[in-house]
Amino acid sequence: MDKYFKEKRILITGGCQGIGRGIALELWRQGAHVVVLSNQPENLEKLKKEYPTIETTCVDLRDWDKTRETVDSLGTFDGLVNSAGVAIIEPFFECSPESFDTTMAINVRAILNVSQIVAKKMIENNIKGSIVNISSQASKAALKDHTAYCASKGAVDSLTRVMALELGPHGIRANTVNPTVVLTELGRKVWADPAKSQDMLSKIPMGRFGEVQEVVNTVIFLLSDSASMITGVQLPVDGGFLAT
Repeated sequence: MDKYFKEKRILITGGCQGIGRGIALELWRQGAHVVVLSNQPENLEKLKKEYPTIETTCVDLRDWDKTRETVDSLGTFDGLVNSAGVAIIEPFFECSPESFDTTMAINVRAILNVSQIVAKKMIENNIKGSIVNISSQASKAALKDHTAYCASKGAVDSLTRVMALELGPHGIRANTVNPTVVLTELGRKVWADPAKSQDMLSKIPMGRFGEVQEVVNTVIFLLSDSASMITGVQLPVDGGFLAT
């Protein structure tokens, strides 16, 4: 796959930390022209200092019009990874309209918005591109206190299937990657307490949480021509969580 990504332009939302950063760096290592879009100026600046050839752009994905303007100004892409996301942890009875709307705006609506611009340019330039949306095992299984998050990831899966259906005739593929708990820097802190992690780990047949690189490898595969006949798929990276 190394040769496949050389000189290709890939846009990654939420690409300056966690899984998104891991994807950005792997694509950079494989020779892609990487553009990272985020609303975190400090993390973008840090990424740019460490990797000067990675292009960075700051925008709030909740702003529909500004996001469209920004993405349109970035030009044409061969691939897109919608990695930006938010998890507001609230139980069903305490889930507020503000939390729900924010979650949907970032986790779902932003994917629609960014993908519309990128896919339209792919079609105009006859690019047989690939779009990968970061979903979650929470799209398939209810997680306690994750009301808005579960709802949003279910919507991501459904949106992606429609994208696959309508973009397929243009040679554009759309898939999701659905991880379990992933041990990003934040994930390690959140799940360090055995009292918190034991219940979740007991539901994962492989007995451990995921590593960032395991998700990255799956995304890279789906972006590449090694997955040329795969579209409309929700691919779990969950150690068997959804098999139980």
